[in-house]
Amino acid sequence: MKLNEERRVAGLKFVRKAFWVGLSLALAGWTAAFPALPQNVPAARKPGGGEKYAEGLAREVRHQLSVLPYVSVFDHIAFTLNGNNVTLTGQVVRHTLKTEAEAAMKSIAGVGTVANQIEELPASASDDELRRAVYRAIYEDPVLSRYAVDELPSIHIIVKNGSVALEGEVESEADRNRALVRAGFVANVSSVRSNLHVREKENVKK
Repeated sequence: MKLNEERRVAGLKFVRKAFWVGLSLALAGWTAAFPALPQNVPAARKPGGGEKYAEGLAREVRHQLSVLPYVSVFDHIAFTLNGNNVTLTGQVVRHTLKTEAEAAMKSIAGVGTVANQIEELPASASDDELRRAVYRAIYEDPVLSRYAVDELPSIHIIVKNGSVALEGEVESEADRNRALVRAGFVANVSSVRSNLHVREKENVKK
């Protein structure tokens, strides 16, 4: 009787072992047939991606930057896109503007990573004086004053340690040169460079 009982127990153990081995092999085969879905699939690879998608994403990024609160003529924020990844560059006077710009990018559906390379300009009373002086030199000029009619003037004045950089857009090369000269005449400006772009004129239909 004892021998028969030992054989019965051994048989049960074999059946249980065979069951678990079979189940493991079945699960392994199912996993191979259905690999894990990738997480956080880049939007550029989702259906509907491509050139039109990239243009739409760039347009939305540009819009979100344009509606940021408290952006002044003394700030400049730019961006580049690599697929659906955004890199922010530029210079701002207020630290909160840097963080707000990054938050705005992350709120856009389809954006992947956001690299925030915006430079926060150092606090400086002398630079503040130069900002006001260069502003007057440019926007009180009878030719360049028309660029101040918008809520946010299109010629941005970036000042750091006495150096001035002009960012934004103008309508002609003559205006670009004029803004550069006007800024260079301001007292205590150590250097000035113009990164102003000339707007492309729309083709006039005949």
